[in-house]
Amino acid sequence: QLQASGGGLVQAGDSLRLSCAASGRTFSSYYMGWFRQAPGKEREFVATISLSYDSPYYADSAKGRFTIARDNAKSTVYLQMNSLKPEDTGVYYCAAGFNALTTIDRVDYWGKGTLVTVSS
Repeated sequence: QLQASGGGLVQAGDSLRLSCAASGRTFSSYYMGWFRQAPGKEREFVATISLSYDSPYYADSAKGRFTIARDNAKSTVYLQMNSLKPEDTGVYYCAAGFNALTTIDRVDYWGKGTLVTVSS
């Protein structure tokens, strides 16, 4: 089970940190990632991180502003989001899988989303 938290309403330029706590599985065996879905749009990839903390990979929209990190001891993955923009608004979903989670079809498990709203 994946439980995301940390969403909220912020202004453009602010920061937020999302967290996703995993339970019931061997967390360190999974690639972890974040996706988001804006109103009226399809769910899209944001960031993913490998089993061993290295090789984070970001969507172009997230590069330079977002940082994904994981703490295997706490079975938690984080998404630090800085310099937020109104176009970052959406429901953010935590995801887990057996391969780098760069596309939706690579996701094996989804968490419930957390809403991020960025006002201009």
